[in-house]
Amino acid sequence: MKFDSKKVGLATLGSVVLAGLAWGTFFLVPEGHIGVITQFSAAVRQVPPGLHFKIPIINAVKKIEVREKKNVETLNAATKNQLPVTAEISINWSVNPEATLSLFIKYGTLQQFEDRVLDPKIRQAAKDALPKFNADELIRNRNGAVQIIMANLVDLLEGYPVTVRSPQIEDLTLPQQYMDAVMAKEKERESAQRELYALEKQKLQAQQEVQTAEASKEATKKIADGQAYRTKTEAAAEAEAIKLRGEAEAGAIKAVEQALAGNPLYVQYLQARAWNGQLPQTMIPGGSVPFLNIGN
Repeated sequence: MKFDSKKVGLATLGSVVLAGLAWGTFFLVPEGHIGVITQFSAAVRQVPPGLHFKIPIINAVKKIEVREKKNVETLNAATKNQLPVTAEISINWSVNPEATLSLFIKYGTLQQFEDRVLDPKIRQAAKDALPKFNADELIRNRNGAVQIIMANLVDLLEGYPVTVRSPQIEDLTLPQQYMDAVMAKEKERESAQRELYALEKQKLQAQQEVQTAEASKEATKKIADGQAYRTKTEAAAEAEAIKLRGEAEAGAIKAVEQALAGNPLYVQYLQARAWNGQLPQTMIPGGSVPFLNIGN
């Protein structure tokens, strides 16, 4: 059997071509991206991350990132008090995954969308916001300007298939002589704040001393009130006790008197109660000692 190298070469080439075509029918879309399928360069559909099929030669794939991205723009503007300012503005944004095909059809790649739409909108939003604030306001607090920039971007990008978030003023550059004046003014303000803090501290200490004195006075008053109340209570209790003892003695005497009222010795009992316990110094001859009646 005669070996035909030409046929073998053609067969090998055919196998390679077929393998290449077979391999070209499959493609992968990585996570965080959307695949846009084109047919003869015209975008026809989009596919999510994963393994997909396409027709070799006829179809091609454009992989569009839909993860959040950050754009930074540097622009020149003027403040409300007519000072020139150079600002560096950043914005986080992402393509709405469900609208990736629409974005590609209308604007092309992400870079083309940024150059043609997003970056000019960022500059416009910032240039409309910065002139609403004096330079010192922008230095002390940028939040007000950031909020206006965000509101402007939302309006300017309405209808576009993207979402914007987290605008920031990364840097502000003002004339050096103004910055020097601001620094001097800031030092004066800090000095005034320190003096005010010292005065407030002294005031607080004085208030604490007054409160301590008032608390001590109130405690002394309460102690005195307590002592007076205790003395008053003890006096009232003693008076009540004396009253009860007197009533008891009077009741006892009355009971004895009532018991003796019909007794023939009652007169002698009364004389005995009235006797002071002393015997007479002189006696009538033939008399007897009063109240002494010694029976047989």
